[in-house]
Amino acid sequence: MPRYSSLMRRIGLSLVLVGSIAVIGGALLFQYVGGLAPCELCLLERWPYYIGIPVTVLALLAGERRPLSTGLGTVVLLIFIASAGLGFYHVGVEQHWFQGPTACTSSTGAKTLEELRAQLMAQQPVMCDQPQWSLFGVSLAGWNFVASAALALIALKALAAPRRRGARA
Repeated sequence: MPRYSSLMRRIGLSLVLVGSIAVIGGALLFQYVGGLAPCELCLLERWPYYIGIPVTVLALLAGERRPLSTGLGTVVLLIFIASAGLGFYHVGVEQHWFQGPTACTSSTGAKTLEELRAQLMAQQPVMCDQPQWSLFGVSLAGWNFVASAALALIALKALAAPRRRGARA
C-alpha cells in the first residue's frame, strides 16, 4: 500500500474545504442576494457540499491517524465524484440530452386540456431544463460540474501524494 504525505493531504483537503464553502456560499448568494430561485436539481446539487464540508473537516481533524484520514479523504473524493455526476446530469437536462424530472422540465405529454392543467399545477416555478444564468455560455449547473470535478481531482491528488523518504506516518 502506498504511503502518503500528511502535509500534501492537509493542503489538498484544505483546498477542497475552501472550494466547497466558496461554491455553496456562491449558490446561496445567487439565491438570496441575486434573486435566482433554484430549481429542483439545483437544490439536489447542493447536498454533496452540505455533506462534503463536514466530512472534509473531519478528515482534516483526523490528521496523522492515517487509516481514518485516508478513509474520510476517500469519502470526500467519492462525494465530489457524485457531485460532478449530478452537475453533468443537470447540464444534460438543460441541453435536452437527458429527460429531467417531470416536475421541473417543460415537456408536456398531456392529451387533454384537463391533463395539461393538472401538469401545469404540479410543475415547479423554476424549470430544470431552462438555465436562468450563464457565464461564457456555461450555466450554473455547468459551473457546478466544473467545480465538483476540480474538487474531486484535488481530493484524488491529496490522497495519492507520495510520502517523502524519512517522513513519519
